[in-house]
Amino acid sequence: MSINKQSDITANIQIGPTDRGMVRIYIEAEGGLELPLDFDPEEAEEIAEELRVAAEAARSLADGKPRGKRR
Repeated sequence: MSINKQSDITANIQIGPTDRGMVRIYIEAEGGLELPLDFDPEEAEEIAEELRVAAEAARSLADGKPRGKRR
């Protein structure tokens, strides 16, 4: 599935720390799919940065502004 392909699947996401010092992204989707994804804190920070960059790019596209680095 392409990242730009739309889907009608409904899912819930939860994010939080585990008792083992990991960060868990827990996804629960229609049909009983449960997907716990555990990351060490450094990986979680990298994912958070990727989300921030993607959100900025999406905002720029929605606003009709060209993407790129800010100066």
